[in-house]
Amino acid sequence: MTIVLSRKNIPNFITSIRIIGTICLLFFDTLSKPFYIIYTISGISDVLDGWAARKLKVSSEFGARLDSIADLVFYTVMGVKILPILIERLPAKLWFVVGVILILRLCSYVFAAWKYKRFASLHTYLNKITGAGVFLIPYTIFLPVFIPFSKLLAFIACLAAIEELVIHIRSKEYHSNMKSLY
Repeated sequence: MTIVLSRKNIPNFITSIRIIGTICLLFFDTLSKPFYIIYTISGISDVLDGWAARKLKVSSEFGARLDSIADLVFYTVMGVKILPILIERLPAKLWFVVGVILILRLCSYVFAAWKYKRFASLHTYLNKITGAGVFLIPYTIFLPVFIPFSKLLAFIACLAAIEELVIHIRSKEYHSNMKSLY
């Protein structure tokens, strides 16, 4: 079987690298050198796929959905690998905020699915900042700044979740490229 990588498929190929890399993380010790190498490559691919799609002018609905699937796989694997460490390191009050964020996200997804009759996740600036912050967690987890960083990240993630829900409530139709409420 020959795989032909056309210009049109480059961003989706990069996203596929993130999915495969993220799944591979399950087979390495958490926070080991191989873990960090694969984790970093997967993170870089998260930035490169969207950049490549815009640069090559080949953005697509399929690519946006594949990116959302890759994000979901990433967060699931990070839940398996990093969550046990976070449970030990983060204060209980912060877990309450995380619960609120998850409820807001769920409300946003359910409301958008009902309103648009499809899965709808927005790549707003606040969501991108939240994603970058979540990506940095394994690099900061044993640093003295970890708890303040996590509190700031939780605040930004809460704002991002509220913003996305409000955008879905106010919008008449789904616009995947909506960058901000304003």
